[in-house]
Amino acid sequence: MTGPAADPLDPRDPRDPFDAYAAELAAALHGPARAKARLVEEIRGGLADTADAHAERGGPYPDAIRAAVREFGTVEELVPSCQRELTLAQARHTARAVALTAPFLIACWYLSVAPAADPAGSVPRTAQLLAAHLAGVAIGATLLSAATLAVTGTLARRLPTPPRLPLLVAWTGTTAGVAMAVTTLALAVASALATNWPLLACAGALAAASHAIVATSARACRRCARLPVSRTARTA
Repeated sequence: MTGPAADPLDPRDPRDPFDAYAAELAAALHGPARAKARLVEEIRGGLADTADAHAERGGPYPDAIRAAVREFGTVEELVPSCQRELTLAQARHTARAVALTAPFLIACWYLSVAPAADPAGSVPRTAQLLAAHLAGVAIGATLLSAATLAVTGTLARRLPTPPRLPLLVAWTGTTAGVAMAVTTLALAVASALATNWPLLACAGALAAASHAIVATSARACRRCARLPVSRTARTA
């Protein structure tokens, strides 16, 4: 939610009016840092160009800036459509993180479990059983992530993006993150009991790093997906 739009020419604000507008817009948006910075900078540049165009027609420059804001839109008016774009960008970010980490995680599981020194032991059998279940979760998450990247990327111009897709991606990433956390714990226990502990320890470190990446992105995606979006932005 944002409050009333501030006057870009507020004399009490020592900042450049375009910088003030951009800062207010950036504070109201949530999403990947690079995507948000790029979006805000594009809007700032467009607003400045619009103000210059008005100024060329004559009249004080402050009036040209106010006319540009009226034409371009206030921060409050731009937030819904901008947030929708950033929410999709965050969904793609989360989907990409899952798609890149989950298959590698599956490979590490099987590379670490297969050469266990004591195949008859309880730890390898438990690890294999757990690996089978987590592999299913990872494969499903990878397929959904790949589909998300396709729908929001190359196919976006042909197919409408489902409005609930970001939330679905967020919870898929959360599920994958939990699976990676369980994998980390299981590999830590297995490495303490198995003779090939260096390989298991490396796989556990990879699982922990994957969990940190995916869980952080999924948490940000859930936050973006739960933000209110105007009716106009939904149907745009």
